[in-house]
Amino acid sequence: MSTSRLQGSDIPVLYEDNHLLGVIKPVNIPSQEDASGDPDMLTLLKEDLKERYNKPGNVYLGLVHRLDRPVGGAMVFAKTSKAASRLSDAVRSRSFKKLYAAVVHGTLHRPSGRLQDALSKDSRTNTVTVVPKGTEGAKEAVLDYKVLAEQDGFSLLLIELHTGRPHQIRVQLSHLGHPLYGDQKYGSRQNKPGQQLALWSLLVSLSHPVSKEQVQLRSNPPGTYPWSLYPESLVSSAVDQHCSTS
Repeated sequence: MSTSRLQGSDIPVLYEDNHLLGVIKPVNIPSQEDASGDPDMLTLLKEDLKERYNKPGNVYLGLVHRLDRPVGGAMVFAKTSKAASRLSDAVRSRSFKKLYAAVVHGTLHRPSGRLQDALSKDSRTNTVTVVPKGTEGAKEAVLDYKVLAEQDGFSLLLIELHTGRPHQIRVQLSHLGHPLYGDQKYGSRQNKPGQQLALWSLLVSLSHPVSKEQVQLRSNPPGTYPWSLYPESLVSSAVDQHCSTS
């Protein structure tokens, strides 16, 4: 898929029509405005649309899904309220496919599997924990993983996210005993301050809200460490295989 870049920005565009805007979110930019006051994806993209199309007044852009601030990769936004509503329905019905790559500490006991946990969020500390199923307020979290490679004490995983809970991948893998590389919040014992979280949004696949055609937004991880431990083709091939069999 060819990419262009937003004017005066480091945000690559993967897909755009009258209804959708698909981009590669850079790491360390919030998905939406937060307490930090730092520039966020939603605001940056609205400003770009306003300038590029010379639109007066407020520009509509709907946040369909979120990526944690330290996570980069494929992300889609809705350019109309109708598209936002239909994509939100797709997220709820789990027909909105999301694949991630992650580098975690250690060797997993099983080469593939499903993690199903109950997660509880503490809004005061912005942390999420795995709690016993049936705990009041807890929400179900489900993901599938596959080990693609092991190198230097780390494992490269392909992850399909079935539910979009806050910090879900990070929390569930840490609870399994394999925190993500660079995760200060859920793996501080194994990681050092300053390390970049190794979690990347590889694929967002959805039915177009109007045409119903299948839209796939893909983005490979950067070539920096620890991603550089593995050939880039390994991740691309894994995504190709996953898409052809699902």
